[in-house]
Amino acid sequence: MVTVEELTADPHPALAQIRPVGWVEALNSWVVSSRALAITVLRDPETFTVDDPRFSTAQVVGPSMLSLDGNPHKAHRDPFESPFGLAETRRRFTGPVQQTVDGLMAALEQPADLRTGLAGPLSVAVVALSLGLPPASASTVLEWYTAISESVSGVSAGRPVTVEGAAAFAELHKHVAAGIDSSDSLVAAAAHAGLGVDEVVANAAVLMFGGIETTEGMITNALWHLLTHRDQLDLVLADPSLLPNAMEESLRLEPAAAVVDRYATRDLELAGRPIRRGDMVTVSLAGAGRDPEVFESPDDFDVRRANARRHLAFASGPHICLGMHLTRLETLVALEAVLKLPGLRLAADSPPPRGLVFRKPSALRVSWDA
Repeated sequence: MVTVEELTADPHPALAQIRPVGWVEALNSWVVSSRALAITVLRDPETFTVDDPRFSTAQVVGPSMLSLDGNPHKAHRDPFESPFGLAETRRRFTGPVQQTVDGLMAALEQPADLRTGLAGPLSVAVVALSLGLPPASASTVLEWYTAISESVSGVSAGRPVTVEGAAAFAELHKHVAAGIDSSDSLVAAAAHAGLGVDEVVANAAVLMFGGIETTEGMITNALWHLLTHRDQLDLVLADPSLLPNAMEESLRLEPAAAVVDRYATRDLELAGRPIRRGDMVTVSLAGAGRDPEVFESPDDFDVRRANARRHLAFASGPHICLGMHLTRLETLVALEAVLKLPGLRLAADSPPPRGLVFRKPSALRVSWDA
């Protein structure tokens, strides 16, 4: 029987065993781990909805674009969408991201933890900039975020919302609500588009949540993969044009958000398995990325893999990640900067990626030649 601890530590053997879909008692959910079935579920919100009281993030932050479908989803998402298109992202954020990375790299002292010294502060700074929020220290925002993230993960594992998670969201609510008074901020524009304060805050929270988690996880996972596969790192150092594909290959192997939840709205069959109305259907983005029907030698980290970008790390369908262009930009700029450190190496005791819902190393301890 698959356990929560197994899925938290290393889910991939279990996901391979149940592929394309299987019942996991520990999650009280069907788990989809093939790419084709994942796309089927993600692109059919009428059959597989997010709009259910059990949806973990909504239990912590309230209804938002992440937990609504149909017209309500569109009403919540539309005010936030246009600033995150590819061209607009590059225009608005290339300079600020580069400046932020340069400042954080200049402040690094070794041995360094690149999760807390670079990936976390970068993601907090850029998501706050993108939403137009009032100034707050990176450490304060990360404290809120960590408490909320742990609460959401706990809800996914069947535990109640934590007191710490609720308190952190209350603080975040006050912070975001203060930003609505800014006439040119994104949260102010969302309020002007007709969303109420609680709705603006909930959507800003999930954007912060996703922006911090996705970016921090992408950076730390990619560096962990490169630093634990010296042959692949050497290929990238010899040919920097391979770096974008190395980033995509890391996303395929270990997406920062490992799973997304849906709920069946009718009785149906998936790959011959009987899904009943109301059943929880968990789409494993991590499992889809290692589907052997799509990816040859799926457990290998190969920076030259031709189809690495076929991963589903940003999901698919109407709930595809709104900030995927921004987080790719941040990750690539950070990786380019870190890989310039001479003799960069990972500490022997630096941990591997871990997590049930969000997967990344808890620390990325490195040193380099002076």
